[in-house]
Parts: sequence; structure tokens; C-alpha cells
Amino acid sequence: MSESSGSRSTLVFGGARSGKSRFAERLAINSGLEKVYVATGAAYDDEMADRIAAHRQQRGDGWITIEEQLDIENLLLSECRPGRVLLVDCLTLWLSNLTFADKDITAHASKLCAAIRQVRGACIFVSNEVGMGIVPENSLSRSFRDAQGRLNQDIADACNQVVFVAAGLPLLMKPHTQLEITP
Repeated sequence: MSESSGSRSTLVFGGARSGKSRFAERLAINSGLEKVYVATGAAYDDEMADRIAAHRQQRGDGWITIEEQLDIENLLLSECRPGRVLLVDCLTLWLSNLTFADKDITAHASKLCAAIRQVRGACIFVSNEVGMGIVPENSLSRSFRDAQGRLNQDIADACNQVVFVAAGLPLLMKPHTQLEITP
């Protein structure tokens, strides 16, 4: 990724309840741009409806909310433009939606990465790091963990900035300086 392309795209990732969404929201607010929240979650049960309501309350006023569970790559191309910042929360739910809708995850991920490289406005993506724990005991869980890991790698490559969040604390991972091995 060319450094001349600026910091239009940012991946914020971390574990569950790491503070990644809160950090991403502050990043969007501090941009001073019109804020658009792209919600990938759907309220399939009462607990998820409660989570969605809590996220809305936490964000507060001043956000345009767009709900999109599957086609965020085309939404990104149509809604991301100068003067606004899109916050996509979260890629893990998006991946889950694609999985259960029996969509081609590789094709959607490739389209999303291409869209990230094309947009002219600012965009922030929130994603979970799911590969730092034990190996899941069943095939579906292992497959999902692997797909999430590949997706995070691809999105990190496409984005100008990557931030890992743990315990509410951000660690800037990209851009970074090249490590050197010296004699």
C-alpha cells in the first residue's frame, strides 16, 4: 500500500470486549467528518437485540446508521466519500452472516479488499482476533477461525492503518518502520 494514499482506511481489531468498538468510534468522532455507522449484526434473538441497543446508546446521537449484513463491499463503494467516515462494525459478524448464508467468503473478501483500495473517503473496520486461544473442538469452529484469520490478514493488507486493541489500549501496527537485523 502506498504511503501517499494517506490514512483513508483503518482496521481496528482485538479480542471480545477489548475496547475495539469504543476505540473505533472515538477515532470516527475525532475525525470531524460526517459519521456513518455500518451495522453488520442482525437481531436474531433477544440477547443480540439487547447488544445492538446497547451499542446504539453507547454511540449516542450524530450518527447515520446503515444496516447491511452481506453486501458491505458495494455499500462501501456507494457510501464512502470525502467528508464522511464509515465505521463498519463488525467484520466478524459479516463473516458469520456470509457463512450461514452459504456465500463465497473468498470472493466477498476479495471484493471488499478491492473496494477498500478504491474508496475516496475514510473508512474504519472493526474485527475480532479469534486465533489467540485454544484450537476449537469442532470443524465448523475451526473453519470459521481460519476464515477470520485470513480475512483479518487480507483487510490489514488493504488498509492504510492497523490498530490492535487490548484492555482498551491501542497498539499501532501499521504503518510501521521496517525491522532490521544488524550484525
